[in-house]
Amino acid sequence: MTMLASVDTKCDGLPLPNPDATGDELFRLGLLYSTGQGGAPLDYVSAHMLFNLAAMRGSMEAKVYRKEIAGEMASEDVAEAQRQARQWLAQG
Repeated sequence: MTMLASVDTKCDGLPLPNPDATGDELFRLGLLYSTGQGGAPLDYVSAHMLFNLAAMRGSMEAKVYRKEIAGEMASEDVAEAQRQARQWLAQG
């Protein structure tokens, strides 16, 4: 199974993880967004959202990366990432 096998596609073409994605899968997807690799755009808001979700699912690495990336983001972008994480959880 490939890493992106557990993602849906948003209407804008960006991957969105399935509700059953593991913390490790969410963390790896967050890495793609935080670096702009693997076909993902460089998007710190999405990366923070994914690291936040991964941390909630037990990824210790995600907690470290979430803190690091938050230090490079504007507070309103961090707030948007948190809003998106809550929305993803509500849809799950």
